[in-house]
Amino acid sequence: MPAIPQLIKQADARCSIFAISTLGGLMLATGAYGHADAHSVHDGALVAPSEIVDCTLENGEAADCASYVVKFLPDDLEIGPFCPATLDDEGGIWHWDGDEAGLYRIDGDFLRMLDTQGYTFFNEDGEVYSFDIRVEGPSEPNACIQATVDPDVEMTVHIPANPVMADEPTDLGTVAKVGIGLDGVPIFADAPSVLETGHMPALDTCGGHIDPGGWYHWHATSTDVDTVYETEGLDAECVNVAQDQTAQFGYAFDGYAMFGTLNHDGSVPDDLDDCGGHVGLTEDGGEPVYHYHSGTSFPNLPACLVGVVAQDNFTTNAAQGIGSANGPGGAGHGGPDGGAPDFDAIANTLGVDAGLLRQTLEEAGGPDADLDEVASRLGVSLEALRDALPGPRPRP
Repeated sequence: MPAIPQLIKQADARCSIFAISTLGGLMLATGAYGHADAHSVHDGALVAPSEIVDCTLENGEAADCASYVVKFLPDDLEIGPFCPATLDDEGGIWHWDGDEAGLYRIDGDFLRMLDTQGYTFFNEDGEVYSFDIRVEGPSEPNACIQATVDPDVEMTVHIPANPVMADEPTDLGTVAKVGIGLDGVPIFADAPSVLETGHMPALDTCGGHIDPGGWYHWHATSTDVDTVYETEGLDAECVNVAQDQTAQFGYAFDGYAMFGTLNHDGSVPDDLDDCGGHVGLTEDGGEPVYHYHSGTSFPNLPACLVGVVAQDNFTTNAAQGIGSANGPGGAGHGGPDGGAPDFDAIANTLGVDAGLLRQTLEEAGGPDADLDEVASRLGVSLEALRDALPGPRPRP
């Protein structure tokens, strides 16, 4: 595949103008601006009119940014389901990365499979453990995470209007900020693993869920997620967002556009770089520009960003979660909301100091800590420590 610097030399910064259309509340992006501007995000998502503002890129350069203040959820966008109530119900989806890894529908078969691996998400009556991450914590070592929305929450997003290529691409780790959809929904990288937290921040079949701050966001290219289901043989369908493999999904935080799996003419791109992008046409008669394409496996988002993002590019008035004053948590994304171990709660259960617990775990190997050593140093039983920590329970 071409190296990114070679692609940069081919890029032309001129913009191509398209239009955005919506039908019956289902977002169908038939195109958008080659680079973000004040008209790039659907009005139904905006708290106030968008504008171009002065901003500073992370490399220190002064720049212009398209500024979008968006709602907790766009008008007319239906979401869910997330967690099933019982083993007889069908919830959203989850990308399992343990034994028998793959993309699954969250249903009885999947949860029983996890149970055989030591992750028990249901009781003897077949009721699925779940909790509202916005207002409560988990009561079980393994629980499905969902949340209620907060209509008072809004987010401010800054996207460079004239993208600047970085010296080196920036990898996108778990829950990294990816961009914003044309529908006004923020986009984040893959959600945390159940293997790390013990809990499952369920996604709906369009690839999104609600942050503990009370706002909805994507973890997939929602306008082309059905391609993933077809590729992976999953019996699922995104019915709340119109599917189009050639449509623009949104803008990455570096200002470059994000499209579906196919080129504008329906052909398959064969020159993508390591981030999933290339320089090419996005319309007939247009000029070649750098842009990203979604993948055919989950998560189907860029693996890295080639451009420079703006400082303070995502903030929110939410009480918690990503971008809040109390961040960087998120829906299963860290802190006492279930995304990472709640050291205060675990320490309280064990009757030890939270700081000592954290330090002891880190010194003993972090995620691969020797629990016998940790239990001995803390003066607690190994059984009590295992029961207090998130993750699979030891099986007889």
